[in-house]
Amino acid sequence: MQPQWDDIRVFLAVARDESLSGAGKKLKMDPATVGRRIARLEASYGAPLFGKSPTGYALTDLGERLVEHAVQIEQSMEAAAEEVSGGKGTLKGHIRIGAPDGSANFLLPQVCAEISRANPELEIHIVALPRVINLSKREADFVIAVSPPVAGRLMVQKICDYQLSLAAAESYLEGKPEIRSIEDVKAHKIVGYIPDMIFDKELDYLGQVGIEKPDFGSNSVSVQINWVRQGAGIGFVHDFSLPMNPSVRRILTDQVRLTRSFYLVRHQDDSRLERMNRFAAALSEGMRKEVARLETLVSP
Repeated sequence: MQPQWDDIRVFLAVARDESLSGAGKKLKMDPATVGRRIARLEASYGAPLFGKSPTGYALTDLGERLVEHAVQIEQSMEAAAEEVSGGKGTLKGHIRIGAPDGSANFLLPQVCAEISRANPELEIHIVALPRVINLSKREADFVIAVSPPVAGRLMVQKICDYQLSLAAAESYLEGKPEIRSIEDVKAHKIVGYIPDMIFDKELDYLGQVGIEKPDFGSNSVSVQINWVRQGAGIGFVHDFSLPMNPSVRRILTDQVRLTRSFYLVRHQDDSRLERMNRFAAALSEGMRKEVARLETLVSP
């Protein structure tokens, strides 16, 4: 029995969500039906495509190999649909963006909301994870990265630069001696990444100024800035996050400013899909404008 496209579509949904229920919600099917479709597909190949793991449904070796071919089939179906429709009109369907939680919390919601207003039939998901998102497994359609990948069949484009500054809450600084140098900072409580959980060298902000480890550490940017806001200590924060945290102010801006970059990463094969190209252009332009807007709102 030859596998059918509809079963391949179900397989991809389970592979991406790692659960029957999650895939069922996306496909508007009950989990039992999803399970039967997977069982039918496995029977056609004569081997299991998934193994049950503590975190859900994990791909077997055969499943991993099938994903690559299934994605190509999916892209061909999408390209055919676009050609028939002329690729015109508003964007539709589902798009998933993987991003580190700094951009996921402080930039992408407003950027994607603007894109959604112009494309009401477009469903956008933001996956905010403090790790590298795996595009080959189709964990996302697009990834916002702080370092450009150097391997894989990927398209990489620089979106923009952004700034980070040392900052602290007014409540923390009140009554303390003036901080005049990095050496003064080292005598204070420090907020930052847990050193062994830094997943990209560009995130090693403290190491760049000679601070070995934080007193308050987290793998989440949101937790870090909340610690700073609550007066736990001094840490590096994204300048674009400061308008949303008015009680936090920058320090030593004449001595310490870090510049980093955002990159948009996607599958090379997606370049033939007009829908993906249009979304990539809108996302990149939206992020550039939002970073510039927020950074201009930051007090000197």
